[in-house]
Amino acid sequence: MNQKKIGGTKKKVTDALAMLLMIIVFCAFMFPFVMVIINSLKQKRDIIKSPFSWLFTIKGLSFDNFVKAFNQMNFLNAFKNSLVVTVTATVLVTVLAAMLAYYIVRNVTVFSNIIFALMVASMIIPFQAIMIPLVSVYGGTLNILNHRLTLIFMHTGFSMAMSVFMFHGFIRGSIPLALEEAAYIDGCTHTQTFFRIVFPLLKPIISTMVIMNAMAFWNDFLLPSLVLTDKKLLTLPLSTYSFYGTYSADYGTIMAGLLLCVIPILILYVALQKQIINGVVAGAVK
Repeated sequence: MNQKKIGGTKKKVTDALAMLLMIIVFCAFMFPFVMVIINSLKQKRDIIKSPFSWLFTIKGLSFDNFVKAFNQMNFLNAFKNSLVVTVTATVLVTVLAAMLAYYIVRNVTVFSNIIFALMVASMIIPFQAIMIPLVSVYGGTLNILNHRLTLIFMHTGFSMAMSVFMFHGFIRGSIPLALEEAAYIDGCTHTQTFFRIVFPLLKPIISTMVIMNAMAFWNDFLLPSLVLTDKKLLTLPLSTYSFYGTYSADYGTIMAGLLLCVIPILILYVALQKQIINGVVAGAVK
């Protein structure tokens, strides 16, 4: 009886310490985001004077930063550009990666194994190592930079390896072959079997890859900065750069602009968080 009490006490203490550690880590991660929200509601003089002060300690609380950011960054046009690039690239990556992963899993040949191995190996190559040749070829030789289609094509290509890897694990571990065999007996072709039987069963991993790729495309700054220079084509991350001057920066407007960029993708993440967790766990089954 005493041993059970001791064990129970130790477990409670361990759980309490684990919870305390989680709270500390959560606060550490959330602190920068909270400060962005607070400083977006301050005037510039208050941010410079005391950037870590809370709202109730200052005067001059205002939403003018959001209005200024909305107008200066041409939010609606930048939002449209980001939306077109993100949605198109995400749909292409999702469909193409699912099809390729399905082919690799169900057609185990030397060719398919080599393709899969090369795609996995390509994930270790940093983008910074190829961005200069990329710009020189697409810009200097082909002269097709400064187009949304070029950016969509690059986003799709750079995201294929990870997406195929995730779809490959999910299909291999969670999609029974018997369902496809039954579809073939009923007269379905390979294409019909994939889109009518297999693809709907990929909903958990599709949700995961949609949010992962959409967040990457939406928040990306480096690749769009290399491809797009026309102000009419700038995405939201690029449009926030207009708040920086040569010798100064409007920090309140910058914070407001960052929040305007984050809110849409944050809403998508909250809406799909359950499917994201299920997809990550299922995709890890090998």
